Amino acid sequence: MLLRPFVRNGRPGLIGTMARTTVVVGLSRRRPAQTDPVAQLKELAALRDQGVLTEEEFAAQKALVLGGAAGPTG
Repeated sequence: MLLRPFVRNGRPGLIGTMARTTVVVGLSRRRPAQTDPVAQLKELAALRDQGVLTEEEFAAQKALVLGGAAGPTG
């Protein structure tokens, strides 16, 4: 039997999922303390670029920062 390394097909593992959840919860809890939406958007964009947030999570958090809907539509 040929053994292959475990492949996730681009999906984050348990630790990655937990880290992303922690970041999203932390941003939503911290939201009232930060009043500069530009700084918040830069931080969210950096997290998206690092792969911590998905496009959908980024869009949802961006909508919260800009005072829009509570989540993505669709």
